[in-house]
Amino acid sequence: MANKNEGTVTAAMVVIGDEILSGRTKDKNIGYVAEFLTAMGIELEEVRVVSDDQDRIVEAVNALRARYTYVFTSGGIGPTHDDITADSVSAAFGVPCHENPEAVAILEEHYRTSDLPFTDARRRMTRTPVGASLIRNAVSKAPGFRMENVHVMAGVPSIMQAMMDAIAPTLEGGIPMQSRTVECPLGEGTIGAPLGELQKKHPDTMMGSYPRYNDGTFSTHLVVRSRDEGALDAAISDVQAMVDRLIAED
Repeated sequence: MANKNEGTVTAAMVVIGDEILSGRTKDKNIGYVAEFLTAMGIELEEVRVVSDDQDRIVEAVNALRARYTYVFTSGGIGPTHDDITADSVSAAFGVPCHENPEAVAILEEHYRTSDLPFTDARRRMTRTPVGASLIRNAVSKAPGFRMENVHVMAGVPSIMQAMMDAIAPTLEGGIPMQSRTVECPLGEGTIGAPLGELQKKHPDTMMGSYPRYNDGTFSTHLVVRSRDEGALDAAISDVQAMVDRLIAED
């Protein structure tokens, strides 16, 4: 598990499901996970969307779990035949997939006190890789699970969000990224070259330009990010000075 810089905790996400790739379902989980992790000082660096195909899921999980501190998956742990994430993660780790006794007990109790039967299909939701620990599901009780640094969660947004809340205390955050914005009334064509020079001058920051177009006029939001507040202060000062100089020259 590699981190880019000291103090950086990294993550990747695997979104699983043919329905996402076909457009039948619009993903609502990527943005939520990105914001959730950013607030914890964890940098989401890669997202893969894969079909309900075991080989593709195994390939994605194995590639990402070796590269990042944490991997989060969404989708494919429901009660139907095409929910194959548990089997796929088991294959990725080279262990059997079984009915997890703790998960069985949770769902037996849940369905005992509900008006719904604990069918064989619903029992499928108790399957995890051997050795996995469960992720609590406060919404519908069917748990997710964790294998080493891989966290396997539901695709339904409300359930996935509840699972993220459940695992938050177990995640080790890094130094939070800070960001500041300078409003620039000039287009990217004007600020592009000098901004690039400032990026070289301030390597401990990340500078981005985001163009806007309103009422026939171009402008740009210049965003500077850093985990070092001193570096951020210095960079913002230089960016503002650059903008002031370019406005005077315009």
